[in-house]
Parts: sequence; structure tokens; C-alpha cells
Amino acid sequence: MADLEALLAELADECADLERLVARLDAEGMATPTPAPGWSIAHQIGHLAWTDEVATIAATDADRFTSIVGDAFGKALTFVDEAAEAAATAAPEELLTRWHNGRTALAGALRAVPPGAKVPWFGPPMSAASMATARLMETWAHGQDVADALDVHRTPTSRLRTVAHIGVRTRNFAYLVREKPTPNEEFRVELTAPDGSLWTWGPEDAVQRITAPALDFCLLVTQRRHPDDLAVRANGTDAAEWLTIAQAFAGTSGEGRTPGQFDRAQYKP
Repeated sequence: MADLEALLAELADECADLERLVARLDAEGMATPTPAPGWSIAHQIGHLAWTDEVATIAATDADRFTSIVGDAFGKALTFVDEAAEAAATAAPEELLTRWHNGRTALAGALRAVPPGAKVPWFGPPMSAASMATARLMETWAHGQDVADALDVHRTPTSRLRTVAHIGVRTRNFAYLVREKPTPNEEFRVELTAPDGSLWTWGPEDAVQRITAPALDFCLLVTQRRHPDDLAVRANGTDAAEWLTIAQAFAGTSGEGRTPGQFDRAQYKP
């Protein structure tokens, strides 16, 4: 069973690392464009703040969350952008305070979820631990967009294991959202951690295999780098196909990044 407190501690650390990148930015700095088309740094932070708030509602008021989903249904392709755009209009200090308060409230809400209960979401319902995992993954991914905008190299940490885990667990979802048949076989995923140790998922004797540095795999499944620019290797046709569609997030996939968009020296472990 996943350790919720450990995951919440990881989430807090990931948020703190990202906050250090943006804490001193003024309005001009927050308006810096990121690799996500149309999104500034303020949009990225605003999106995280909004999503934490909605996740708190999902964990504490299912009826209200259902209403939010209903409102979003008619504008499925725009409601996330609209929420980010609205949040991005706030002054930097106000936006950062909103984000800080929202993630603090979310941690308390997840601690209060009864054991075995599921939290509704835009994708499949999740346990409190899975929600914390998803929030860490998204914070890390949007943090990469901010780091890219600021031309900052982030040192990989052991928190990548949590990001990688959700990337592995969402394999079938990536096929389902594209209306593709899911592979029948389990895959073996072997990742080299930042400290040189090996993280593994799946049976040792699996035919379909993925090997990569953990950072590269996480950049792939969050679609922050193009597969051609990463040292992610597949053995087996099914594994190779997965690398072209992998996504660790709910919803439809965006355009991702283009080959050669980033100098590998910016993110080499």
C-alpha cells in the first residue's frame, strides 16, 4: 500500500523547489512565455493552483465536483486554458499565495479521505495516494516548463520514481484515449535512477522492454521532450509503439515538443 504521508512530503518538496524558481519574479517575469503554446509562467502556476483547488473539492464535496465536471463538459477543449488564463491575471504575490494555500488545503483533504475510498476525477476515480501521486507528477511536469522558460537546469531527485510510476501505470490509458487496442503482455521497464540505482516495473522475463535514464523516461511520459531527443530505448514492437503515445496525465494529449527543440545539455542527468 502506498504511503500517503510520504507522497504528501514528496509533493510538498516538489512544490517548494518550483516555488523557489518563481518566488522573486515580478509581473514581467511571470509573463515569460513557456514551451506550452500560449502559456506564460503565470499560466503554469495558475493551472497548478486551480487544479489543487479542484482536487480539494473532489476530495471533500463530490456533488460540487460533479457540477464542475458538468460545466466543463461543454467546453472540454478550452476549460483548462480558461482557468489558467483567469488565474494568470493575478499579481505574482497573490497568485503564489493562492497556490500555496490551495496545496496546503489539498494535503489536509487527502489525509481525511477514508481508507479504501476513491476520489472522483476527470479521469478514473483515484485513491488519496494516487491523487497525491498525480499532483506530484503534474507539479514536476509544469515545473519543467517553468525551468525551460527560465533556462534553468533542475537537478533530478528521487521524486522522479513517483513520476515514473504513474507513467508506467497509465500505459493502458494512453491506448484507450486513442481508441487503440491495449497490449496483452506486461512490459518490463528498467530505469536508471539519479543515484545510479535501478528502478524496475513488470516481469523480468517480459519480451516487451523499456530501458532509460529515469529523467528521460519522465520527460517522455509527461511529453516535455520529443522521444527522438531522449535516451529511451524499446525492445519489441508494442513497446516501441507505446513510446510514441505515452502520457502520464488524464485527458487528450497536446502536440508535445518538437525534435531538437531543446539542447540535451539543459537536462542531462
